[in-house]
Parts: sequence; C-alpha cells; structure tokens
Amino acid sequence: MYCRTRGFPGLFLTALVLTSCGRSPASSTGDRVAVLRFENLSPDPTLSWAGRAFSEVVSAQLAAVPGARVITSPKLHAFDRVMGPRPIAAPGISTEATAARLAGATRIVYGDYTVRNGRLEATVTIEDAARIRTLRAFEVSAAGTGILRAADEIARRIDPNAKPYSTRSEAALSGYIRALESNNPASDEPVLLAAIQADPDFGPPYRILAQERLQKGDLQGASAALEQALERGDRIAPGERARLQVQAAELSRDPNARHAALLKLVEADPGEAAAWQALGESWFVRHEDRHAMEAFQKAAQLEPQDATVWNLFGYAAARAGDLAAGTAALRRYEQLAPGANPLDSLGDIHFLLGKLEEAGNFYSQAFQKDPNFFNQGDLLKASVARLFTGDLGAADQAANRYFEARAKAQDPILASRRAQWLWLTGRRKQAMSQMQAFADSMEKSENPQLRDAGSRADAELALWYLMTGDRTTASQLAAKAVRVGSPAARGNALVAAFLAQPPASSSEWTVRAEQAFGGPAQNNIRNFALSYALLVNSEFHPAYLLLKQTWDSGGAIADEGLPVMIAWTLLEDNRPQEAASYLKLNPLPNANGLTPYAAFYLPRIFYLRGVLAQKEGRTADAAAEFKKFLTFSGDLPLIWGEEKKAR
Repeated sequence: MYCRTRGFPGLFLTALVLTSCGRSPASSTGDRVAVLRFENLSPDPTLSWAGRAFSEVVSAQLAAVPGARVITSPKLHAFDRVMGPRPIAAPGISTEATAARLAGATRIVYGDYTVRNGRLEATVTIEDAARIRTLRAFEVSAAGTGILRAADEIARRIDPNAKPYSTRSEAALSGYIRALESNNPASDEPVLLAAIQADPDFGPPYRILAQERLQKGDLQGASAALEQALERGDRIAPGERARLQVQAAELSRDPNARHAALLKLVEADPGEAAAWQALGESWFVRHEDRHAMEAFQKAAQLEPQDATVWNLFGYAAARAGDLAAGTAALRRYEQLAPGANPLDSLGDIHFLLGKLEEAGNFYSQAFQKDPNFFNQGDLLKASVARLFTGDLGAADQAANRYFEARAKAQDPILASRRAQWLWLTGRRKQAMSQMQAFADSMEKSENPQLRDAGSRADAELALWYLMTGDRTTASQLAAKAVRVGSPAARGNALVAAFLAQPPASSSEWTVRAEQAFGGPAQNNIRNFALSYALLVNSEFHPAYLLLKQTWDSGGAIADEGLPVMIAWTLLEDNRPQEAASYLKLNPLPNANGLTPYAAFYLPRIFYLRGVLAQKEGRTADAAAEFKKFLTFSGDLPLIWGEEKKAR
C-alpha cells in the first residue's frame, strides 16, 4: 500500500512511498541505479536542457558515495549506438528505460519538472526495473530555476550520503549540458568557452572541448584545452582531474602517463567500472597479469552484466596462472553472451597453461558451435595444440581438418597455408618447393589480390632461406616480393629484404634500420625488423635489449612469439632464471592464420624449454622437450645449429 504525507498547497515534501514512509540509501541496498532524463512539463522549451542536467547531476552525486552502484551517463548512453538517435527533449522514461535495463539497472529514477509561481518544481519516481512498479515518489522545489539546488535535494532524498556536484554555477552547467546534447558540434565551442569562464574549476566542459577540437583535427587546440584545465591544479576535483590527465595522455600517446592517471582515477572514483577496465587493460599490455586480473575482477564486481569484462578477466587470470578463476570467469561470460563463442576463449586459456588435450577439445567444440568463427581458426588452433603435445600424427590429422574446412571456403591461399604447416612440422624442403610453386602461380594472375598473395609467399620463403643460411636466394626472393606486391602487401617483403643484407655488427644494423625504416611512424616496424636482424646474426644481447624494450612498452606488434624470442636471448646470455618467466606460457597462435614469423619460435620453443630444464637439473623434462624439438626440426637444419645441440 502507499501512504502520502500531507503538505500545504505549493509546498512539496516527501510523497508516495511504498508501505512505510521511510527512506533507504541507494548504496545500502546493493541496487544498480540509473537516473534517466527528466521531462520538461513547462511551457518554456529553452528549459529542456535541464532534463539531461537532472540526470547528469544526480547520477554524479550518487556515484560519489562509497559503495554506490550507479549506471553513469556514458554507460547509459553507450546504447545509443545500438538503439539509434532519440529526440533530445524526449523524457527518459520513454527513451532511456530500455537502455537502463540493458545496462543492468535494478532501480530506475525518472521525473518531470516545471516552473510555477517563480519556483522550479520537480516530481521524482523510483521504479523497480524488473517488476516495473513504483517503489517511491517525492517532490522537490527550488526558487527560480535552481536546477542545482533541486538536484541536490533529489540526490539526498535518494541517498543522504550523496556528495555535492562539482560546480555550483548554473551557467557552467547549462553550457556543459547544451554541448553534451548538441547536434551541431561546430557551434559548441562558444558555449563551452562560456561554461569554462563561468566556472574555470568545472572539468567536464574542458574534456568535451578537447574532444570536439580533436574531431576537427585540431590536436594542438585539444591539448591546449586540457592543459588549461590541468593548470587549475587541486581546484578541480581529484576524479575529474584524473580524467583530464587520462585524456591528455591519450592525446600525447604516452602509455606511462595514461597508466599513472588511471591509477589516480580509480583511487578517486573507485566505483567507476570503466576506469577499472581501462586500468586492467593497461596492466595487461604491461604483462602485469596479477594486477590486470585484480582490476578486471573489480570491474566485473561493479558491472556484473558486462560480458566483455568477464572475458578479459578470464584471460588475465589464466596468464596469472589461475586456471580455475579464468575458467569460472569465461563460464560467466558464456552465460552473459550466449551469441558469442566462449569455447574459443576456454581453449585459449587452457592452451596458454599447457592443458593441451583440453585446449584441443575446446577448440573443436568452438568450431562445431560456429564453423565460420575466425575463418575456421579454431581448427588451426586445435592443430597447434596437438603439435605442442609432440604427436606429429595427431597434429597432422587436426591440421587436415583445418585445410578441408578452408578448401570448402574456397580459400585462395590454401596452398601457402599447407606449405607453412609443412615448414613448422619439419618437412622443410617440401615446404619450400610448395611455397615456391604457389608464389609463382599467384604472380602470374591478373587479380591484384592474388599477386599480393604471391608477393607475401615470396617474402615468407625469403625468411626460410635466410634461416637456412642462403642469403643470396633470400635477397632475390625478397626483391621480387617487393617488386610484385602492392604497397599494402610489401611489409613482410621489406622486412625480409632488410634481414637478407650481409652480416654486420649490431651498430651497423642499427644504422641500416634507421635508413630503411626512418620516421616516427615506422618506429614499430623498425624495432621489429632490427630485433630479428640481430637474432638472425646471433647478436643476442643487443637483440635482448630491443626485444625487452618492446615487451615492456606493450608496443603494438602482432608477434605472439615475442616472449619466446626474449627467452632465447636470455638463455644464450646464460640467464636461465630470467628466461623461465618468458617460457611458462604457450604463445597463442593467430586464429586468422599463422604468421611468417611463427617459424622463428616453432619449434624453437621446445629446444629452449629443453635447455632451461637441463640447466635446472630436470633431465627427464629436458629429454622430452628435445625430442619434441627434433620431431619438428626435420630435414633441413637452420643456421643456429640447435638440432645438433639437441642430439
């Protein structure tokens, strides 16, 4: 039953409460609260901006309460991309309620407002999102158009511990909200500048101003807006200042500054799930897996319906060595995203931790669930999982399933995929012959895409010849690959041509790399090519320094074998204890197809693990790893002579 508190006409007090007229703070119930846009019932359309203002201000005040679970505006409006644009003046209960439920809201707050007799009057309703029934309603009023005062009262009625909003300036709030809801970003800058002038210590207008300048290509202007805000120092609240610092670091592409700012942000606003997720991703690329796991776990606790977070949590837990936690997280992901393919992720985390039989089974199940997932990539992953067991027959059998699936999909580069597999499993002479035949046939095609495929095949073949010590043939093939391929297809060819140059000192290779890949935009490919040139020329210590730098920076290099390469250099430098951490996980193969650089870590990883086991006195383990290495080394030894050492 409902009860209503009597009041004098025009004086708005607590009204419409469920059963009893008591209040319970939103943060004490475990509920997830979404505050929707209020409806403008006044005859003045210029007050429509206040509807979004109520939502923004009350959400922010509630979210600042320790332990509160509030669906913030960015989270709520993330569904705009899916649900499409909506009229700005439309009430939230009709346009945002579905998004709130999708975001996991258990309590929905909405309302309306008008101006009567010189006072702003607002009616607020709190609704059970699942049962769609009113739990509580009340009314507030404020003199004039005191939106901030009314919002304060609403927030305190919902939770007495609600914190003050970060501005007390109606003009600053109005400018911020108008820009936030604008359909014409080109006209927003004067509005935002006026908001900043009205309250220079109000952070959000600076952030929107920087975003809009960046969208117009004005990087300098965007940076200037953020610098202006950060010059305010502690006068801007810690959480908002940290957001500004994150944004500034992203503009300057400084991952260390961004990481430091994210640490400050979760300290200032520990209830912000998106910040915890971003911090987890930052820890993840830094290979701080335990920290990443903890950050994703926190994000999952705050946003338990966010499937993406559970998937990330699963991978981080596995990399941290906790298979049970990783599996549980991915099972939760499976519940939340039934349309996804969590079986693939389950295969990945078992493969990472050496549970090869289970990994192969999960990959096979993932293929059965969705045969087209990653172009039959789960069958490729299953093949590599069988390869890591050392059973060539089982690996070939699994690979044949992959090739058959690719044949049904009419894969134009199927022959090159078969040649890759032959190389990685020790049938190197046959692999070279088949890859050469494929390259020659593609280069004669009138189809530019097929000619590019031939160019890539020649580039990969050049790497193979280089690894056998035939620099002359490698150089010729790389030159042909550069000549035949389009600019978009020449990346590996350029790397192969670089690697095929005559032997030199590490300093000379550095000079060559600067000449071949000059300019800041080529930093990644330059460091990548130089690292592999040093490895090819057995310059292991300088190679280690460069590889470690890439690893520590979390640089964007698509090379799953990077930790194996680092372990290789460390073992050559007689540093087995350091090498061990880089060999503990199996490198996940690329589901879209094996890269040309897989030949550098397969089957070498088995040899390196054998060397490590030998140095640690694990004789039986060493023998088992050397046996796997020799099984897949085959008929053509490579320049480093590891086959001879393994025997």
